[in-house]
Amino acid sequence: MVLGLYPFADVAADGAPRLDADAGEELVRVERAAALALGPRAPEPPGTLFLTTKRVIWVSEGGKGYAVDFIAVSLHAVSRDPEAYPSPCIYTQIDTEAGSDEESDESDSEMNGEIDLLKVTEMRIVPSDPDQLDGLFEAFSHCAELNPDPNAESDEENGWVHGNEGEEDMTDGSDAEFSDVNPIGQTDDCDITHAVVEINDQRFQDAEEADKERNGNGH
Repeated sequence: MVLGLYPFADVAADGAPRLDADAGEELVRVERAAALALGPRAPEPPGTLFLTTKRVIWVSEGGKGYAVDFIAVSLHAVSRDPEAYPSPCIYTQIDTEAGSDEESDESDSEMNGEIDLLKVTEMRIVPSDPDQLDGLFEAFSHCAELNPDPNAESDEENGWVHGNEGEEDMTDGSDAEFSDVNPIGQTDDCDITHAVVEINDQRFQDAEEADKERNGNGH
């Protein structure tokens, strides 16, 4: 798995990216004349956006390109608020290898005029036609679902299943009496087997006394 943006130049003669067919990568959507803004930088000149089952790939008319694996896209959303960004766009957040580094904020993503792709955590895709945003978002969502986070472990894998939200645990509230149940075969002070023997002994004694009384009354 590759975290973060990386340069992309593996383009065929017709301008389409070469996909990883061995990994089952397929093309999902093509968006022409789409601008790309990395971090706080101004948008790149319009190029072509390719959404595949594995990656987001953008290639400029001059052949310059960027790519990010969908597994590294932690968030994507439609942005139409001009106060957030001047143009309607698809806003994305990207996980990077330097994501936990205190020096990895956007202000440090550019050095000597060159952008450090490994530190870019935000990317905006600006289609030439804002009416394409909803369809583009649906395609993003579909591809994201095909690439779930491998670090997200479900409870089912560990043999646990969560109940529905709002259901109380058996050891809470009115079921609190179950919370102090002892291990099977034990009571607070002694082994439950001994307790059963004591009860049976007492019952035998009571039965013998009752038998003697009946015999004595008979005589």
